[in-house]
Amino acid sequence: MSTIEKTFNDGEIIIKEGDNGNTFYQLLEGKVGVYKNYGKDDQVQVAILEQGQYFGEMAVIENYPRSSTVVAEGAAKVIEIAAEALNEYIAQNPGKILDIMTLLATRIKTMTDDCNEAKKVLDDLRKANSSKNYDSFFANMMQQSIFLTSKNFRLERPSAESLREAAEAVSGQKPDDAVTYNYGTIIFKEGEVGKCMYIVHNGKVGVYKNYGAVDEVKLSEVVPVACFGELGMLTGDARNATAVAEVGDTEVEIIRPEDLEKVFQNTPKKIELILKNLSFRLRNITYDYFKACKEIYETRGND
Repeated sequence: MSTIEKTFNDGEIIIKEGDNGNTFYQLLEGKVGVYKNYGKDDQVQVAILEQGQYFGEMAVIENYPRSSTVVAEGAAKVIEIAAEALNEYIAQNPGKILDIMTLLATRIKTMTDDCNEAKKVLDDLRKANSSKNYDSFFANMMQQSIFLTSKNFRLERPSAESLREAAEAVSGQKPDDAVTYNYGTIIFKEGEVGKCMYIVHNGKVGVYKNYGAVDEVKLSEVVPVACFGELGMLTGDARNATAVAEVGDTEVEIIRPEDLEKVFQNTPKKIELILKNLSFRLRNITYDYFKACKEIYETRGND
C-alpha cells in the first residue's frame, strides 16, 4: 500500500523540525500550522495549510532534515506517503506529479519575489542609510525576527550533491525525439509565456537577462544532464530570461505538462531529477532571502 490515512487531534505534532524525514503528507481534512521553534519562547507560526495541500515533501525529495514543525489545528486527517512508496503513489495517482511540481514552483516564485524585495530594501538602506521608507516591510519582517538575528540565523546553502546523483541516473537516457539546436539559436525568449520545460542531453545552454541588449547579463549555464524552463511551464508566467544554445548540436528534451505521466512511466528518474531541481532551487532562494533579511535586521539596528 502506497499511502496510509491518519487522523491527528488538536495540538498533535505531525512532523518535527530537525527530524530526518522519510514521509510526506497531503491534508485531506482540517488545518495544520507550520512553525519554527515550536514550543519555545521564540516560537513563530510560518503558515496555515488547508485541505488538499502537501507538506513535508522536500525532506523526502532531498533526504533533508525537517525545516519546520507541523501541528494539527483542530482535528486533521492526512494521507501519509513513505519515500520508498513515492513511485507507487505517483503511478496510482499520475495527476499528482503536476500538483507537487506546481506546489514547489509556486513556493519558488513567492520566495523569489520576497527575496528580490529584501535585496532592494538592503541596497537602498546601504545607499541612503535610512529605514524610514520601509516601515511596512520591517513590520512584516519583524514577525520573523527570530530567523534574522545573527544568533539564530541557522540556514545553510544547500549542497548540489542530490542534483549530481539525479543527473547521473538520467545520463544516457535521451529520447529519440530530442531536438537539436545550432549555435546561437534562441530556445525561448524573455517575456514569452512558458508552455514547456527542457532537459539538456548534449551541448550547453546559456540563460540571459536582457539578451542582446547593452545591459545583458548571463544568469547561468545549463549542461547535461540538467533541466531549465520548468518554472515558466508550471506557473504559467512569462519567461523571466532568454535561453540560448551556446554550442552547436545542443540536444534538448522538450517536456510539456501533459507529457509528465508518460515520462514517469518510461523514465521515473527524470521526474525525480525535476523534483530535486525544484527543491534545490527553493532551498537556495530561501537561504538568499533570509540572509538578506538578516543583513537588513542588523543594518536597521544601527539606524
